[in-house]
Amino acid sequence: MLICQHRVVLINIKLFSCKSMKKLTLLFSIVFCLTSSLMAQNIEKKVVQLSNPIAETEEYRVFGSAFDNDITAINLKNLIAESDKFDDSTVTTQGTIKQVCQMKGCFFILENETATEQARISFKDYSFFIPTNTAGSRVKLNGTFDVKTISEEDAKHYAEDAGEDPDAINGPQKEYTLTATSVVIYK
Repeated sequence: MLICQHRVVLINIKLFSCKSMKKLTLLFSIVFCLTSSLMAQNIEKKVVQLSNPIAETEEYRVFGSAFDNDITAINLKNLIAESDKFDDSTVTTQGTIKQVCQMKGCFFILENETATEQARISFKDYSFFIPTNTAGSRVKLNGTFDVKTISEEDAKHYAEDAGEDPDAINGPQKEYTLTATSVVIYK
């Protein structure tokens, strides 16, 4: 009913039939579900990149400081096998990013070509980070190699940041690390 200047005007509205309403409700439900699903997928794929590359080409991006090509590259397997020799030394190594910290890209796990050796890579003075979507990328880096034992608590924290199960960690863990000054990520 619509009241206009003291007159009552009836508007005849044809209501949808029961079948039409059911179809319309079903259509809205499908559209809502699809929209929700697509939005959830976009949220899951969010990439965090807190540092910009200092150099970029079609083949690679460089994060941190300028890459020093004068340092002879040492295979990660050899670094670990001869860890006493290279402990606290500035080295260049390469491999594949196995995992990246999904919170802000503040560390990654480097894996050698045969996936038999791994090292945890952090960044000097926490001064740069890498994008969180770089797992699987080939990298080359300059940094200081170090062997240390970390507490169970720290190991669980690192596992949680890497998206792993922290409850799988028991006791102190031996860790091979590199504190990177420059990271080249190949596209």
